[in-house]
Amino acid sequence: MSSERNHIVPYKTYVFVLLALIALTLSSIAITTIELGGLAYAGALVFAIVKSFLVLTWFMHLKYDKLYIILWVVFVFAILLVTVVVTFLDYLYR
Repeated sequence: MSSERNHIVPYKTYVFVLLALIALTLSSIAITTIELGGLAYAGALVFAIVKSFLVLTWFMHLKYDKLYIILWVVFVFAILLVTVVVTFLDYLYR
C-alpha cells in the first residue's frame, strides 16, 4: 500500500467532463429526432462510446491505473464488441 501514488485531479477537470457528458447526452437524444434511418443508431452508439470513454478515463480514474487493469478493460470491451457484431450479423443474414 505504501508504494501507491496519489493523484489529485482538479475540480475544474471534473466540471468540464461533466459538461461534456451532458452535451453528449443531449446530442444523443437530439440525433434520434433527425430522420437518418439506420445511421441514427450508429450515431447514438458513437456518442455512447465517447461517453463511456470519458467516464472510464476520468471518473473511474482508469487514466492513472496500472497497465494490466487497462488491458483487462480493453479485453472486456473487445468481447462486448465481438458479441454485438455477431448479434448484428445474425440479424442481418436471417
